[in-house]
Amino acid sequence: MVKIALVFALSALFTLVLGPVFLPWLRRLKFGQYIREDGPKAHQAKAGTPTMGGLMMLVSLLVVTPLLLPWQLETLVLLLFTIGYGLIGFVDDYIKVVMKRNLGLKAKQKMLAQTLLALALAWMAAYGLDHGPRIMLPVLGQPLDLSFPLFALFIWLVAVGTTNAVNLTDGLDGLAAGVTTIVALTYAVIGAGQGQPAAALFAAALAGACLGFLRYNRHPAQVFMGDTGSLALGGALTALAVVTRTELLLPVLGAVYAAETLSVIIQVISFKTTGKRVFRMSPLHHHFELGGWPESRVVRTFWSAAAIACAIGLLLWLAGMVG
Repeated sequence: MVKIALVFALSALFTLVLGPVFLPWLRRLKFGQYIREDGPKAHQAKAGTPTMGGLMMLVSLLVVTPLLLPWQLETLVLLLFTIGYGLIGFVDDYIKVVMKRNLGLKAKQKMLAQTLLALALAWMAAYGLDHGPRIMLPVLGQPLDLSFPLFALFIWLVAVGTTNAVNLTDGLDGLAAGVTTIVALTYAVIGAGQGQPAAALFAAALAGACLGFLRYNRHPAQVFMGDTGSLALGGALTALAVVTRTELLLPVLGAVYAAETLSVIIQVISFKTTGKRVFRMSPLHHHFELGGWPESRVVRTFWSAAAIACAIGLLLWLAGMVG
């Protein structure tokens, strides 16, 4: 636990130190965030805020992980999958911000890249990590054997769902970074409980990087993480779930991400079928924002919800361990 705390602290400190370096650089390059006109009107004041700040977290992970984590396959899987999704986000951000194409990567291009990474993760989980094509059932603590195609489809759903859910959550200052800090700390506990030092220490490094980034991303944000950060965070959580074999527990731990995604799905289906909207605006955080809640109150409420969800998730995980 001492090393976990050390990795967490060093990752947070390193990300904090990167702020005075990265922020002026992003401003100088004019990597300013484009704010959609159909979003909340109050957000228009955020236009031009530097984005692609997720690079700070990625650099922190790239420095801390090789220095302090054990050199084993699990570490490589965790780091490469995080970087892989971060690169997809970086290309998307670069096209939006530098090339001035507001839509970024085409949906088909982004989905293809995410699919290739998910299939690679599925293969590594089944055969590289020697888990086999099986998933663990929460509470019961029993494995469910699948054919590899079904297992790959399952991992694809987890990967694409998680990364895009984190991306949807990144809509208010400090929201995604704060929620991910809580979820990652929970994975540090799970990794330690399973006797998996790579998972525990990587999760601690991820939580530290998010906490350090919060110094600059909290309201009013000095920098946004961009897709570079949100996709990397989603990729990291997916990889942690696969390495710890808690894929089915991830929707509980990440209940805030799940709620944000479901709100979008419900909104779209309702509007297309009835012409009416269930929420004032989706994702869910905008519903509360347009209801008159200050942005900081919405964020704090969602952080609290994340903490409660992670506590429930830990109890379910412990039930499986005992069972």
